[in-house]
Amino acid sequence: MKTSTILSALLLCIFFFSACTKSEETVSNSNDTNHTPNDAADKITYEQISQDEAKEIMDTTDTYILLDVRTQEEYDAEHIEGAILIPDYEIASKSETLLTDKDALILVYCRSGRRSKNAASELATLGYTNVKEFGGIIDWKYDTVTN
Repeated sequence: MKTSTILSALLLCIFFFSACTKSEETVSNSNDTNHTPNDAADKITYEQISQDEAKEIMDTTDTYILLDVRTQEEYDAEHIEGAILIPDYEIASKSETLLTDKDALILVYCRSGRRSKNAASELATLGYTNVKEFGGIIDWKYDTVTN
């Protein structure tokens, strides 16, 4: 009786912990070079980079898309020069028509970093292969423009 109770409790714990785990989302960090998922087809990937790295890409690379995922009002108040606007809540509906090259380098930012992470993840889910997220404009120490 005691052995069956222990065995039942053990199986219940295993079931509980396996049922409560969420699916993994792989986010690579530019400081982490060992981030190859076990089954790449089931993983959502984008790279999180620093704002200095994003600025270096902007200064040294001719072909990239700078994506602001805030609202129109936030964008009009201040944005990074050259950014296109697709609010985070419109990524799924507008990315296919506005971001036609799924292999293009896309640099994503928002106000504080939360929406840009969500948008970068969604872009990766939609099949975009070269997405780099660099946080929020509130920490941007370089030039911005207003409309």
